[in-house]
Amino acid sequence: MLALPEVETIRRDLDRELSSLRIKSVELLEIGLAKRSGGKKKFVGRLEKAKITGVRRRGLYLMMGLDTGEVLVIHLGAGGQLRRHANRDEIEPNTVVSLTFTKKGQLRLLDQAGDVECIVVRADKLTQTIPELEIMGIDPLDQPVPWRMFGQIVLAQEAKLKAVLTDDRVIVGLGELYSDEILFAAGLRYDRTPNSLGPQELRRLHRAMVEILHDAVKHRGCTLEGSYYVDVHGVPGGYAEYINVFKQSGRNGRPCPRCHRAIQKYRYRRRWTYYCEQCQI
Repeated sequence: MLALPEVETIRRDLDRELSSLRIKSVELLEIGLAKRSGGKKKFVGRLEKAKITGVRRRGLYLMMGLDTGEVLVIHLGAGGQLRRHANRDEIEPNTVVSLTFTKKGQLRLLDQAGDVECIVVRADKLTQTIPELEIMGIDPLDQPVPWRMFGQIVLAQEAKLKAVLTDDRVIVGLGELYSDEILFAAGLRYDRTPNSLGPQELRRLHRAMVEILHDAVKHRGCTLEGSYYVDVHGVPGGYAEYINVFKQSGRNGRPCPRCHRAIQKYRYRRRWTYYCEQCQI
């Protein structure tokens, strides 16, 4: 699944490029995608002729405001892509929706992994339609959180640190990659419990989270081998070369940049966690 830096990169591009554009026509290529919007006819009818007023984000949900009082909500899942195209460009495989604007080409939604969500909903019915929006945790890219407040939130959790960082009800959208990188930067093991952390460790964890997320956005997200993420112009993210531990174990991985020992991996909660046994305590 895409994480906060990738979705925020897409949001910024879309807000800059689509705001004030009017939708001329809609082509729906995957009928099932319109089910939660009332079916194909209603999905198309609610979008055509509407003007996009801006693009915002709630967690990993992208929200295109419309001048009709409705919102086009998109969750890209693990393999979704939003791509800008000229009208004449060939339709790529796995394209599920194509929006043609009265000017400046098209926006196409691709579903490479079969888990994209796309819903048209009234703005005042957002949380009723998508109840997940009400239980999201803090969003470090949307609203800065002071380290003391962050510390209180973390200390209130009973799970181990890796589980805390990947729980969207606590901190939204970090995912496996960024949680491993944050823990490495903070010098903390994945299996520490929050109640074992001192004030300085909490400050380090908070600082690592903020710095890594903003750095990843600066490099326009991360595209790893086998992942589908590209920006709206089809360009891969550039953060992969700055990764320290994630997927760096084994013969082909890079050693720890601090102690130069091999990165370890451990099966935790049915997924691999990557860490340095020497530098994370």
